Amino acid sequence: MSGHSKWSTIKRKKGAADAKRGKVFTKIIKEISLAARLGGGDPEGNARLRQAVMAAKAENMPKDNIERAIKKGTGALEGALYDEEVVYEGYGPGGIAVLVEVMTDNKKRTVAEIRHIFSKHGGNLGENGCVSWMFEKKGSIIINKKDVNDDTLMELVLDAGGEDVVELESEYEVITEPNAFEDVKEALGKAGIKKVFDEISMIPQTTVKLDEQKAMPMLKLMEQMEDNDDVQHVYANFDIPDAIMEKLSQSI
Repeated sequence: MSGHSKWSTIKRKKGAADAKRGKVFTKIIKEISLAARLGGGDPEGNARLRQAVMAAKAENMPKDNIERAIKKGTGALEGALYDEEVVYEGYGPGGIAVLVEVMTDNKKRTVAEIRHIFSKHGGNLGENGCVSWMFEKKGSIIINKKDVNDDTLMELVLDAGGEDVVELESEYEVITEPNAFEDVKEALGKAGIKKVFDEISMIPQTTVKLDEQKAMPMLKLMEQMEDNDDVQHVYANFDIPDAIMEKLSQSI
């Protein structure tokens, strides 16, 4: 399983334990506001906003918070400060490619924090474009193996416009183009297939295996990046053997 899938699994497990709901709300509110600013405040005509609102509802965010974030994005709230969307690129331990998507109202502060996190964990901040070419934007939907037959799932996904189904250890990962993401989710829902997790993600085209010595600082780097208030998403192309991943996930 590649880094994006493994890290998503860790985040899901830790999220239930850590209950960092306030931090999750902050990140989603930033996404809602930016989506509304770029594409308008109507989710029906703004796919990015629609996805952000769905994510907010999945986290049980109050309706008032969602509406306020949309108003901020459309300029309906006086005196609101707007965040700028920035992508930083760099390398983690073992030469792992790392993409960091942030929303910030102070780029000088944020880039200094991102550079520090890279350096602290044996990596370095790189130039724009140094690793982004290694990733593709795709929809990712995780489903428990026990909930569906693989042949049935593949047929359903392809008929709905999906791209592929990847077999993981105990799950399937459905891969889609971003514009087919919602259609595939809807088809799965109509078929009664429950999803564990879904997101539009930057998926690496190739991965790099890490041993235990380099895996720990890499996971620590991911953890600290995710914990930064300005960071929305972190993507990396690491691949860590399941036995090592299970051992280290208890320590971060």
